[in-house]
Amino acid sequence: MLKFWKKKPAENGTGETNEDVAQEQAAEVGTPPDAAPAADLAAPAPADLAAEPAAKRGWRERLSGSVFARGLSSLFSRHPKLDDSLLDELETILITADVGIEASTALVENLRKRMHKREFADADALLQALRQELVALLEPVQQPLEIGGHSPFVVLTVGINGAGKTTTIGKLARRWRDQGREVLLAAGDTFRAAAVEQLKTWGERNQVPVISQGQNADAASVIFDALQAARSRQADVLIADTAGRLHTQGGLMDELGKIARVLKKLDADAPHEVLMVIDGTTGQNAVNQVRQFRQIVGVTGLVVTKLDGTAKGGVVFALAREFGLPIRFVGLGETATDLRVFDAQAYVDGLLPAEFART
Repeated sequence: MLKFWKKKPAENGTGETNEDVAQEQAAEVGTPPDAAPAADLAAPAPADLAAEPAAKRGWRERLSGSVFARGLSSLFSRHPKLDDSLLDELETILITADVGIEASTALVENLRKRMHKREFADADALLQALRQELVALLEPVQQPLEIGGHSPFVVLTVGINGAGKTTTIGKLARRWRDQGREVLLAAGDTFRAAAVEQLKTWGERNQVPVISQGQNADAASVIFDALQAARSRQADVLIADTAGRLHTQGGLMDELGKIARVLKKLDADAPHEVLMVIDGTTGQNAVNQVRQFRQIVGVTGLVVTKLDGTAKGGVVFALAREFGLPIRFVGLGETATDLRVFDAQAYVDGLLPAEFART
């Protein structure tokens, strides 16, 4: 029997009222996967996008408002002269855009050496070299998630609260269901008020079954039962939600280790993918989050969300340089199709002035 949580105006143990988390839930659920925001439908494409292929145009439309993209566009339009001051400003833009001090310094100093060797005829040539450096930094982590080799293939999703984890699960379920795979969801976030109902909402939208036991149930038990159900139903994929937690919350972090151990009682290789969902607006704090989660549960892939909004755009480079973990997907909007398989060249080109991007 499925248990349903009913909202009450009381504390939930996290310092938030149930109304607070209900508001967060509504924001995280977002637009249904098969719908597009009205603004996107009504707004005409900018002139510099009209001639570009649709796939590439989508990346630029979503990323062009980032600090990274706006900073580069402004710098090279008002400072066409090739000199050290141009590179100094470039370094500031990279650091401000969350690329990180070490990565930014290394990129700029390499360009500075090449400039002093007169390898660049002008600032445009330098920008093209920057593009090559950025793509080279991201290409090693461009590793799509391959579902196969295990049946069911168990994906354990982790991350802090508010990163878009449950929304990402819904979009992944839609993606794999549309590919003809049998998908099952496990409502393992039994800590946050209304999280179970939120996952059920995505399950209903996508016509994907959800295994749950209600709020405050033992998360490891829920996910263990879900794996048993997935095996009996011969599902292809099991996606398990977990409680959003800060990397400083020791008890909840330990629970992740328990979940992994319990899964191994049924499948010694499970989970087959530990997918960490990261809010692209959190900047350098994302690096600390990955470091801690990786120690506890062995993160094997990343999803970086919310890159279409107020994200600065550079944290993807910082994560690639620091960890070298595969970036499986990036979130560029609210609809299901806006969860994109990570493409290093498309990402970099979305951040550059249109005339310097390459197909």
